Amino acid sequence: MAPIEMIAWFDIPGTSRPIRFRHEGNVIKVEIIIRISEEKIAGNRMRIYDCQSEIHGLMKQFQLKYELNTCKWFLWKI
Repeated sequence: MAPIEMIAWFDIPGTSRPIRFRHEGNVIKVEIIIRISEEKIAGNRMRIYDCQSEIHGLMKQFQLKYELNTCKWFLWKI
């Protein structure tokens, strides 16, 4: 679970949509959001984004987590 720099879009009710993020010096554009869910781990509410993007010429699925209490983004699975 690596913390990442994220550019996201928020609507008026406060729902976030990831746009692109930086991981290991590479900027990755979030092309498709497959599913959005929520979970609670050790009392921390997190919003989970199952996404798909082209990374180095290959379509890859990955999971982004947004911690609601601290407003931090994490790359979970890639």
